[in-house]
Amino acid sequence: MNKTLKKVAIGVGLLVVALFVAYKVLQSQTKKASPEATVTYQKDGADISVFYCRPSKKGREIFGGLIPFGQVWRTGANEATTFTTSKALTIGGKTLPAGKYTLWTIPNKDNWKVIFNNQQYDWGVSWGGVASREATADVLEVEVPVQTLPSSQEMFTISFDAATSAMLLAWDTTGVSVPLQ
Repeated sequence: MNKTLKKVAIGVGLLVVALFVAYKVLQSQTKKASPEATVTYQKDGADISVFYCRPSKKGREIFGGLIPFGQVWRTGANEATTFTTSKALTIGGKTLPAGKYTLWTIPNKDNWKVIFNNQQYDWGVSWGGVASREATADVLEVEVPVQTLPSSQEMFTISFDAATSAMLLAWDTTGVSVPLQ
């Protein structure tokens, strides 16, 4: 009986190691297609940073296609995008306390809902492709208008505009500006 248990334990151990290695290989391959980026911004003594992964257009229809209108998007690829601020901010007339949040959006043709959620998620979607966000953990939601960009952007990009004090999200010919006060 002891020999059988040892063989089972060794077999389970080898399976766990093989699954871990396969997971890491898969993770590294998705990171190549959608590389990580971190953008930072300082506003009135607040240190703000956004960590996200940058998917590419690759000839696809993005909003209303790959990213359906009216559905929650993890706002990037791979892990859920994180937004960190060292001080409270006012966004759309609402206060976002200092802290670390996941950033979610609901794209629509004419406007987007931008959502700050206080939960951290290992990955942005479930195995079935559904966004991992739990709405009960939403801290702040703001609606912003869609802007048509003058040229198509191949990679999804988050940046900050110091002149307008806003966080910009842009991909393909779609952009949104989230005012930060």
